[in-house]
Amino acid sequence: MASALAQADGETARPARGLTEIPDTELGLMRGRYTVGNDAVLWFGVSMVSTWQTAAGQTLQGQLDFGFDFSRGTPTVSYRPSVTITAEDAPLPVAQGQRSVDSAGLANVSGMVQSVQVAGDGNVAGNVTSLTVRDGEAPAAIAAAGGRHAEAAAAGMSASAGFDGGEARILLQVDGHGAAEQWIRAGSLGQSIRLGSDGQAVGNQLHLDLVRQSLPANAALDQGVAQAISLTRGLGGHL
Repeated sequence: MASALAQADGETARPARGLTEIPDTELGLMRGRYTVGNDAVLWFGVSMVSTWQTAAGQTLQGQLDFGFDFSRGTPTVSYRPSVTITAEDAPLPVAQGQRSVDSAGLANVSGMVQSVQVAGDGNVAGNVTSLTVRDGEAPAAIAAAGGRHAEAAAAGMSASAGFDGGEARILLQVDGHGAAEQWIRAGSLGQSIRLGSDGQAVGNQLHLDLVRQSLPANAALDQGVAQAISLTRGLGGHL
């Protein structure tokens, strides 16, 4: 018994066989091998809507819908820009003096941007952004209407929506009264309202839609086993 205990103590004192320290080079190879969750992105859609109602009753609207369909492996893109200007014959309100706002600094901001700058009275302005994450099937592709860009202009007003140089953008402008804008470009997603007038009602809405499809239970199990095996890389012994 004593001999057995001494042998056991000796084995305890010795380091376990088959275990080696994993060098940094091995750890570097293991990065990115773990995937969180058991679902796949099928669809990513964007809907941008900007509206402007002037004090004289004109209404400007720009809308841009586009989506990325990943359900077939290779992403496919669909899009639809549209713009409208109503009550074009109504006279524009007279611009009030030298009121102005400067938003040039927004071009240097990355990430999510929301800005409202107002130099006037009785205005209503707001930016709204929402994100929906849901499970289901990819929706039908957005039907294109008239190409990648749409624009309209009348009596000192202009509205445009579309894609330009890798940027998705909506821009509404009323001469002497301001501008409303939304954009998505590399490193930046934003909404901006700039008013130098009275009695204007302006709004930007941006909705992001993410559709996921859950993997079957056996697929999730297979994925977990594969990840566990890959994580044993660099361990010694008989694994």
